[in-house]
Amino acid sequence: MSDMKQAMKEHDKIKLNTVRMIKSALMNEKIKLGHELNSDEELTVLNRERKQREESIEEFVKASRDDLAEETKKELAVVESYMPKQLSKDELEKIVKETVAEVGAKGKSDFGKVMKSLMPKVKGRADGKEASAIVRDQLN
Repeated sequence: MSDMKQAMKEHDKIKLNTVRMIKSALMNEKIKLGHELNSDEELTVLNRERKQREESIEEFVKASRDDLAEETKKELAVVESYMPKQLSKDELEKIVKETVAEVGAKGKSDFGKVMKSLMPKVKGRADGKEASAIVRDQLN
């Protein structure tokens, strides 16, 4: 709410609209689940919002709509400001190595086991595509 008020005072329409969309998405999820959201559920909603904007940016760039891509990048920055700090590639690789050892994975057939154990550890702090690529590299 304080960020919404701040955006109104600053006449920052992009930030205001994005914060409203986030607030609305959180409220919809709360209604859907029928209870107050815990931090994991809030993070899931924020991840969904981030992913939607990333996909939109890709589509706008393909369609040569740079104006819409720039606006969506600004929205993405607002969404990411509410998310935990993202892991660096080195930090993610370290967590993947630990998880591979923890699960006792030997080859490609253990990919699912590793991912199942890894994703709760990095939820909201790393992209699933990047994590799966690193797991594939580790298992090869």
